Amino acid sequence: MNICVLMGRLTRDPETRYSAQGQGVGRFSIAVDRRFKREGQPDADFFDGVCFGRQAEFMDKYLRKGTKVVING
Repeated sequence: MNICVLMGRLTRDPETRYSAQGQGVGRFSIAVDRRFKREGQPDADFFDGVCFGRQAEFMDKYLRKGTKVVING
C-alpha cells in the first residue's frame, strides 16, 4: 500500500460548492517546501486537492490562505 503525507500551507482560500444532492465539494491548493533545495534556493511543490462532505464544510468554515495543513492520502 502506498501512503502520501503532505504538510504545507494553503495557497488560496478553499472553494466549496455543493452537488445536486447537497454534498459539499471543496477544492484547495497547498505549497509544500522541498526538503532538499537546489543551490540553496528556496523551492516548493504545489498540489491541488479535493475533499467531500463534512471535510469540505470544515475547510470552508475554519481554513484560510496561509493556514498550515497536513494531508493524508
